[in-house]
Amino acid sequence: MLNTERTGTGKPLVLVHGLGSSVRTWDSVLPLLQEQREVIAIDLPGFGISEPLAGEVTIATLTDAVGRFLEQENLRDADIVGSSMGARIVVELARQGHAGNVVALDPGGFWNDTQVRIFNGSITASIALVRRLQPVLPSLAQQAAGRTALLAQFSAAPWKLDPELVLTELRGFASSPSLDEARKSLAHGPRQAGAPQGTIKGTLAFGWGRSDRVTPLSEAAVAMSLYPDATLHVFEDCGHFPHWDQPQETARFILDATAAGSS
Repeated sequence: MLNTERTGTGKPLVLVHGLGSSVRTWDSVLPLLQEQREVIAIDLPGFGISEPLAGEVTIATLTDAVGRFLEQENLRDADIVGSSMGARIVVELARQGHAGNVVALDPGGFWNDTQVRIFNGSITASIALVRRLQPVLPSLAQQAAGRTALLAQFSAAPWKLDPELVLTELRGFASSPSLDEARKSLAHGPRQAGAPQGTIKGTLAFGWGRSDRVTPLSEAAVAMSLYPDATLHVFEDCGHFPHWDQPQETARFILDATAAGSS
């Protein structure tokens, strides 16, 4: 079973985090979403406090795990939102025929050869550094300069981020047993396939930070070419995690993008 946190009332909205993260990544937007929706945030297998998968960890097996969760929890028609690797997973679920509306925030998988090499090299180096710094992370996370140094790759304004969010996220780089396998699958596995026009059952909306240094905005053109039915929203003054840098705008975007069929 996946660890979940449920809050709010209304039509279900499932949140899927990214690499090394957990349900806590959504804390800045949860109060805004739960006013209108029942929000179900999940820890992916081997992340947060969810148990790892019994077999190999790939984007495909993680996607299958989320699909099973939706089936078991009677959430087959639920709207789903993903961030980064989680966005890659929810896009794949949309491609496979998920009936609900889908929001993908800065997904991986739409890169070219150069971009994926840069992604893999920079993320691998970041993970190694953060693992070495674990003993001093609490102190670094409390300092604006420390947050800036550690998260400049991910946020357009890392000094503004909540220290507890930063500490939780960076501890996940060391504590998530599935992180290394998932990173390798992201970098070396198949890239995201597309869906012909008219084949997506719900709606698909991409959200992208204009200043994303992990999956640059140029990759959005590839995503839109592979998913001609999708829409694209660009967040200004925003890095790889819109829900960190622009929580109010991100919550509005999610609620508007998943409004179809809501009651």
